[in-house]
Amino acid sequence: MAEQFGGLVALVTGGASGIGAAISRSLHEAGARVAILDRDVTGASPDMFAVAADVTDDTSVRTAVDAVAERFGGLDIVINNAGIGAQGTVETNDDDEWHRVFDVNVMGLVRVSRAALPLLRASTNAAIVNTCSIAATAGLPDRALYSATKGAVLSLTRAMAADHLRERIRVNCVSPGTADTPWIGRLLSAASDPAAERVALDARQPHGRLVTADEVAGAVLYLAGPSAGSTTGTSIAVDGGMHELRLRPA
Repeated sequence: MAEQFGGLVALVTGGASGIGAAISRSLHEAGARVAILDRDVTGASPDMFAVAADVTDDTSVRTAVDAVAERFGGLDIVINNAGIGAQGTVETNDDDEWHRVFDVNVMGLVRVSRAALPLLRASTNAAIVNTCSIAATAGLPDRALYSATKGAVLSLTRAMAADHLRERIRVNCVSPGTADTPWIGRLLSAASDPAAERVALDARQPHGRLVTADEVAGAVLYLAGPSAGSTTGTSIAVDGGMHELRLRPA
């Protein structure tokens, strides 16, 4: 793995914590030169180049991408991982909240990709990997807004793959099930019965537990790596079988 990532430059948005931190660490261990783009980089590894930026601000994004290019002399891999959660049915959240979550989860991906594309066109190993979710394909209760954004990410991934295939830029996404992240931790701590809620979330995945950040990172590394040169426009589910399996109750 280190051999195929050696010398490649990777940018990871939301890379200072959670799934993003696991992706950043895995890429670094595999030999990539990693740049982390995050609103708060205090938790970023000192072994990586961290740039404070807000994906909802186009100027901030372009300045950060320029800083990465100046530091490393180019860019080969973009991991669009920055995102925020949302709870509720279609009537729970007001217009401002719908706009806010779409601005981060969808337009953030657009801004970073748009700024990075000129650099990716100069790479011989260009790849974009977007963090999607099982919520894009499975109807989950109280996740209307979040699901809508991740459905957009899935569709956008396929459209981008078609647009940039002949430029030799591969675009894929990874779709985790419920992952053991700080956001899920906050949801559990706010529940009336955190232990019972944790049991219910574990049981929703057919393999009976939450997905780990490192498991998601492993799928991202495959999609981002040169060995996946014929893989584009696809989504890899890391969800314990939730997307495809229909097991009988235990």
